[in-house]
Amino acid sequence: REFIGKEWTGWLNSRRIRYYIRIRQNFWIVKPSTGERIRAWWLFNDLKVGQEKFFHKLFLHKGEYVYLAGSRIKNSDGVPELQILICFNRPEEAILTYKKRWEIETAFRAMKSSGFNIEDTHMRDMDRIARLVAMVCMALVWAYLVGEHKDINIKPIRILKHGRKEKSLVKYGLEEISTILLRPTYTPKFDVFKFLSCT
Repeated sequence: REFIGKEWTGWLNSRRIRYYIRIRQNFWIVKPSTGERIRAWWLFNDLKVGQEKFFHKLFLHKGEYVYLAGSRIKNSDGVPELQILICFNRPEEAILTYKKRWEIETAFRAMKSSGFNIEDTHMRDMDRIARLVAMVCMALVWAYLVGEHKDINIKPIRILKHGRKEKSLVKYGLEEISTILLRPTYTPKFDVFKFLSCT
């Protein structure tokens, strides 16, 4: 969402690169046929939570031609909000494709502040960074498998009021692995090391 300027959108359009980028709901959109300027939210304000809408006609966003798609979702606090996307083509696929981004965001968060703190490294050598990232990826998969097993077979992660889990599977697994490694007196209910063969 940070990259939504005219130059970036124009560069993607000129190279015919498909993209789905979220914009703020108060951004101005222009109807090319009439030149009318409207706020993006106005096109999607009739949506109820869980509903989606897309347009097969082009609009102008910061001077660049884009298609629009939107849905009304609940944010992390459970409050309904509009999710509006601009795209190069295939607006009918925008919402479903954009949902896949959450898996990527979750992986990034697990690799950073919510797990392995990879951003704290001061390495500058690309080969060393590549090896570090590879090791963190293996550790992330290990933690995920342990967390998934514990959630399904031992103790489910608590569900909060807004319907989401209290913590991620990676965090859950990482806590279990850390407890075993740092507390010799702790008796685990399953062997976390057997999952290493799956990473």
